[in-house]
Amino acid sequence: MVSKTVMSAIKLVKASVVQKKMKKQKKKKEEKALLPGMIEALSENLLKYWVRRKSLFSRFDDGIRCDEQGLFSVTPEAIAKRQALLCGSGGIVIDAFTGVAGNAIQFALRQNQVIAIDINPRRIKCARHNAKVYGVAHLIDFIVGDFFGLAPSLQADIVFLSPPWGGPDYKKAGTYNIETMLQPKNGFSLFSVALSVAPSVVLFLPQTVDMEQLEQLAWLSSPPLAYKVEKNHVNGYLKAVTVYYGDVATQARDHA
Repeated sequence: MVSKTVMSAIKLVKASVVQKKMKKQKKKKEEKALLPGMIEALSENLLKYWVRRKSLFSRFDDGIRCDEQGLFSVTPEAIAKRQALLCGSGGIVIDAFTGVAGNAIQFALRQNQVIAIDINPRRIKCARHNAKVYGVAHLIDFIVGDFFGLAPSLQADIVFLSPPWGGPDYKKAGTYNIETMLQPKNGFSLFSVALSVAPSVVLFLPQTVDMEQLEQLAWLSSPPLAYKVEKNHVNGYLKAVTVYYGDVATQARDHA
């Protein structure tokens, strides 16, 4: 027969275990915070992106809306402006992975007609709202869908590709391989689909991308496409590279 003393000890141990679990759960909840402009609580490791929010959208505090992925994957505004400048004005530009519309907005500000595509309905809702903040929603057609499925029915002057790089952990790789690391499909398949839609393609990629692979993409067309690689800096730091293929590469060289 178990003594009262032993029973009391068991109860105390159980109570201690429950308290520890509750503290852990509370700590996990506290690791996320709902901040202005965010439509969902932000993980602690992504707070740095919110702190730099005005480098992503200069008008962030005027009502911009983002989710977590949209915040860490949006192109910094200074780079998006440069990309839009090199792509020119008055054309049709498809932003195949628009996210929260950082690039789509800048293309529209250059008086392009933009088709902004994203598979996530909530992100498209944010994108449409953000375009209104910048006053260019009337120049952008927002589509919830998969670019690969939509491609056969699309036609444009330029396809802009800023596909998911694999989340913040992509930085851990010494060299970024577009064949194995790009999502949702490898870079060669993605590029081929984009070429079926437009004669010019623009790729936004990590600064550690394999440069030989970028040249290989040009050879997917016959004759090989002209291309230009531009390194993108923010506040003196190399952030990424943008690669211009086709006619847009000539325009990019003219603005060098």
